[in-house]
Amino acid sequence: MARQKMPPDKRAAQFLPFKAVVGLDEAIAAKEKIIVPKIELSEDSLRELDKKMHMIEKGMIISVIYFHKDEYLKITGMVARLDETARLLQIVNTKIDFDDILDVILEED
Repeated sequence: MARQKMPPDKRAAQFLPFKAVVGLDEAIAAKEKIIVPKIELSEDSLRELDKKMHMIEKGMIISVIYFHKDEYLKITGMVARLDETARLLQIVNTKIDFDDILDVILEED
């Protein structure tokens, strides 16, 4: 007796990745994360950062190194918002508090 052929849609499904434990990848990534303390900038570094912040304009492409959840991240993108009153810088959809910014790299044209 011949075996019936498996329909193509079911055949493809057998090769999909198998995740026995949902959330395992995220848990491993969280364990691998290195927690770092927030760096306190010196007066000179603060002055330099302040100069750079005053050069930023909406629509510019910049890179920002900032502190977020026990680690430093770098984002590059277009400035969507710079609110000095709220002390908030927004790069595309990422909102960054001024106090969390370590450095700003202004992209050269």
